[in-house]
Amino acid sequence: MASDPNEIEIIPPGTKPSFGGQLMTLQKAIEIGEYNPEFLATFEEWHTFSKHTQFQLIEQAIENRDRQLIQQWSKINNTIDFSQKPELQQVLRNIEEQRRLLQKDKERLFLEYSKP
Repeated sequence: MASDPNEIEIIPPGTKPSFGGQLMTLQKAIEIGEYNPEFLATFEEWHTFSKHTQFQLIEQAIENRDRQLIQQWSKINNTIDFSQKPELQQVLRNIEEQRRLLQKDKERLFLEYSKP
């Protein structure tokens, strides 16, 4: 584990990812909005699911991530004295961009997982 919180930890192949010092599970990854199939493939059980089930999990993770982004946007937008903090406008634009990219990823993954 990296001692510096800003340092990126390299996870060797075959090692399960961790989250906050706890072993990450596939279900936890989905709950926190991790939808990248390459990351999800690091979990052994991922390979036991059909393509349809994998996409259902990806879609659930995308919905979770979108909900998180909406909540972040709302928190920033409801900040006291928001109008006096112009830098927060950029934060809102960044969150909106993340949501736009999330939608593009969802469409791309739908195309990929809808192939026979």
